[in-house]
Amino acid sequence: MNRSSKTAAAVLTAAGILTGGWPAAPPSAAAGERVLWGSATIPPGRDGIVEAAGLSGPALGFGSSLTLTAPAGAKVTAVPVTTAGYRGEVAADGRTAAYTAVSAESPWRTGTFPFVLAVPADAVPGTRLEGCAMRLADAEGVTRAGGACQVTVGLPSPVLSRPESGVPLGYRPAASGTAYPGAQVTVADQDGNEVCADTAEADGSWSCAPGRDLPAGANRLQATATLNGVSAASEQIQITVGAVTPEGAVTPEGATAPPR
Repeated sequence: MNRSSKTAAAVLTAAGILTGGWPAAPPSAAAGERVLWGSATIPPGRDGIVEAAGLSGPALGFGSSLTLTAPAGAKVTAVPVTTAGYRGEVAADGRTAAYTAVSAESPWRTGTFPFVLAVPADAVPGTRLEGCAMRLADAEGVTRAGGACQVTVGLPSPVLSRPESGVPLGYRPAASGTAYPGAQVTVADQDGNEVCADTAEADGSWSCAPGRDLPAGANRLQATATLNGVSAASEQIQITVGAVTPEGAVTPEGATAPPR
């Protein structure tokens, strides 16, 4: 099946920010502390990344550390730093993980510091997991910055399995696939026009058919699932609408071609 490379990532990453200001409403911080902030949207049963980068303020030296505490129900599974001069470590229970500066001259001012979080499979899409926190401390363990990380449970990407790509289609091709149970699924064409919509059943199945003829010629279809304020998109399917049989009357989908 020929599908577009423009896909919705299974793992969604949102950059955290280590600054003196806030991109969103901050939690409380002790007097004199800078505020840390990070965010991510992660589907149930998947991994995602909360990332911190670019601390401003007084430089912290060798032995300083950046620690993330996982939100309720989630676990830190990895600290895949790629910047030289830092050591990453995950606690055995997955509740916390930390990067420690081991050789950087001006630690935390350059590079990014990703924490991989695993969200439980039974987490409800749209839920904000509570308790995620970040803390930057000097070599003596004194907190120099602290704050929160916002982890929202996302949606798994829906699957658009029909119509098939690479075969001639009628003017109102039926669409079907799977999505998170209860999600509202909308199929749109390459111009963003809604083609049809349905709600995923308890087993995840959904199907719908256009209420109008699609334009003849090449097109793309994509399904978007939405539930509790979060959404995810399927891969795009390349289709060709209105290919007529040699007799010039009926397409393989069974629709009669409009008069020429």
